[in-house]
Amino acid sequence: MQSLFILSPTGEVLIERHFRGVVTSRSVCETFWERASESVNHHGGLSSATSLLTSLHYDSVPPVMEVPESDQGTLYVISILREGLSYLAVCPAEVSPLLIIEFLQRIANIFVEYFGPPADESAIKDNFSTVYQLIEEMVDFGWPLTTEPNALKAMIRPPTVMSKLLQSSTTVSDELPSGTISNIPWRAANVHYTQNEIYMDIVEEVDAIVNASGAVVSSDVSGSIQCQSHLSGVPDLLLTFKEPDLIDDCSFHPCVRYARFENDKVVSFVPPDGNFELMRYRIHPERARNFSPPVYCHPQWSYSSSTDASQSITSERPTKNGRIALQVGVTTLSSLVFSASRKGPLQVEEVAVLIPFPKQTRTTAGFQVNIGSVMYDEAAKVARWTLGKMDASRKATLSCTFTALTSNDEEITSSIPNVSLTWKIPLSSVSGLSVSGLSVTGESYRPYKGVRNVTKSGLFQVRCS
Repeated sequence: MQSLFILSPTGEVLIERHFRGVVTSRSVCETFWERASESVNHHGGLSSATSLLTSLHYDSVPPVMEVPESDQGTLYVISILREGLSYLAVCPAEVSPLLIIEFLQRIANIFVEYFGPPADESAIKDNFSTVYQLIEEMVDFGWPLTTEPNALKAMIRPPTVMSKLLQSSTTVSDELPSGTISNIPWRAANVHYTQNEIYMDIVEEVDAIVNASGAVVSSDVSGSIQCQSHLSGVPDLLLTFKEPDLIDDCSFHPCVRYARFENDKVVSFVPPDGNFELMRYRIHPERARNFSPPVYCHPQWSYSSSTDASQSITSERPTKNGRIALQVGVTTLSSLVFSASRKGPLQVEEVAVLIPFPKQTRTTAGFQVNIGSVMYDEAAKVARWTLGKMDASRKATLSCTFTALTSNDEEITSSIPNVSLTWKIPLSSVSGLSVSGLSVTGESYRPYKGVRNVTKSGLFQVRCS
């Protein structure tokens, strides 16, 4: 990397750092933002009520963009979008884009680790000094260097309320962390807890496209194992699965002994201290194709010509009146595999519907719902319907009228966007992957161990009729 920029949701340069003795002109950021501003879906006008849209629509900018007309010749801009912030890495030559993208994701994760979620514009502005110190330690002459949270926290103390009150000029330690000179750089030395415990969440995300009749057009399931470790000393853990063949493709944290997994299909590792992602995996396509969603959504759009004479006189373009009606509910015919500890009827948590309105929408009125609440973002033309917890006994409905500035029926029909759903179901999984054992060696104590499965939506879209 030659330079690193972090842009605000309005295109302002918040952080600028150059690594190889060459100062990259900010015209690169302007070129990027011109492309990003082509679609309101990227940033413009988004409020916290519709921040979900930033994770669903990043279609106006490719993750790797070539800038040929720069002062330094051809440059490559590799970018990600997190919490409304654009992270830009400028490279003077072709590099592995996945390496840079993963490193940018790691930077964003470190910010969350230090400042708490969400690591948005206000968090960056409140911790400018710490942000620059972190980037200084994470990058060496443009190459990724230290990315483990435990090693960084040993060198740069996370900001506290007291340190902000004292306005201390530096929080960098004079000593190198012990992990930098050991064979286990991801784990701090001399860790001690009075109560030793480790928790694991097997989280599976479902990306799917569902047509208006409720049939699954395409689906893909990816999973991850999120860990929270509070173990003393240097424990050695062994994680075994009941059906390891369900895992089709996987990637691991550096602490995992990959050769052991290749030979025995078990995960052997010395865990980092605190929160970390142990592994990511995908399930076999056959299991994903047989997925049946636990939540249904039936959106319907309808249009009619405007009958308001005053409106047609004052507006330059003719208008049409539109109406959208949605039905959302929980089905009992889901293909999910539930944990034995689950009791009672199926209950879906954190249910929400994101409704993008056509770009020609002028006004909206009359959001009527029988469950939950609706927030509408006028600038982004997006409504977010928050439902919360639902079960099969509850059926939610929404209706709304709006006015669109167009008279072309084909234009309206082609501009009807898909509706996006979010949901979460604890103690369930799509693949049925479960843990058969988690053993600890190398230490004399017996820790408390907790493992649970969670299924949630990823990019879950429903086509409208």
